[in-house]
Amino acid sequence: MLQPSDFVGTWRLERHLDDRSGQMDGDLRGQAVFTEIPSSRLSYAETGTLALARGGTLVAERRYRWQWRDQEVVVFFNDGAPFHNFSPKGLVAGSTHLCGEDTYNVTYDFRGWPHWTATWDVTGPRKNYTSHSAYAPEPLA
Repeated sequence: MLQPSDFVGTWRLERHLDDRSGQMDGDLRGQAVFTEIPSSRLSYAETGTLALARGGTLVAERRYRWQWRDQEVVVFFNDGAPFHNFSPKGLVAGSTHLCGEDTYNVTYDFRGWPHWTATWDVTGPRKNYTSHSAYAPEPLA
């Protein structure tokens, strides 16, 4: 099972968004930085540029907190609200997250470590998309 120290550092991030409504298809290029904080926790900060298939670009940012508890990682939004949890090993489905009437389901794949992916399938009355994120270690300078 992967530990917090395995994630610490800067990761190259490539994400493809497949919006089944056709409104927000696109590709994000950027990086994710994991920083260790006390008590088996990590700060996750993501930045990138999203190029939309229909034209235009957006700057994207996300921040989360990851906390190891026994054999799983519990992910929190940056404000401390719970998001989801998963076991950091192999190919594994994370817990479902409900956001209003929209449902978020994630699958993590750590089988090619240190290359790994997170695929979100989001469905509901307001959202209907798949987001596939691929992470790779940044080369040392």
